[in-house]
Amino acid sequence: MTQSVYLASSSKYRRELLSRLRIQFHCKSPQIDEGVRQGESPLENCQRLAREKAQAIAQEHPQAVVIGSDQVADVKGHAISKPGTHEKARAQLRAMSGQTIVFHTAVCVVRHATNQLLEFTVPTQVQFRELSDAEIERYLIAEQPYDCAGSAKSEGLGISLLKKIESSDPTALIGLPLIEVANALREFEITLP
Repeated sequence: MTQSVYLASSSKYRRELLSRLRIQFHCKSPQIDEGVRQGESPLENCQRLAREKAQAIAQEHPQAVVIGSDQVADVKGHAISKPGTHEKARAQLRAMSGQTIVFHTAVCVVRHATNQLLEFTVPTQVQFRELSDAEIERYLIAEQPYDCAGSAKSEGLGISLLKKIESSDPTALIGLPLIEVANALREFEITLP
């Protein structure tokens, strides 16, 4: 029996990553409030949002295997989100210059029909080099990473801003930890090589 798989996301980065597993899947953007709740840590926030995204789409498609994911950049207990503008991206990169940032990537995989739910979080430690204002400006003009938490795309030119990346999964920093996602899909009896 072929099972439907949904990626509860409108992210082009997550869609591209999941397509690497060469499975058929649908993308559907969950309509949830992505705001931070009072007293919620960055880690708790991304875990809750991954779960809510998956649950929202699973409600509509109870037979499907649904993958929800969220990522937050954690700077000393404070969440850094997508900057949206050049000015905010500049401020983020200035604040992260010379710092080590933890990017939490949370995933929830769920199928309502069988009451299955798996959740996991993959942390990635990213050490930024000391960045000059000129380097930051050149980078932002070249890559315009305004849709990326932390304002640096490690899969692109942003890698030149970094000193070191430590993670158990190289795709976690881009937004979907494929090693763990593949393991989870096998638990849901999705055939992978």
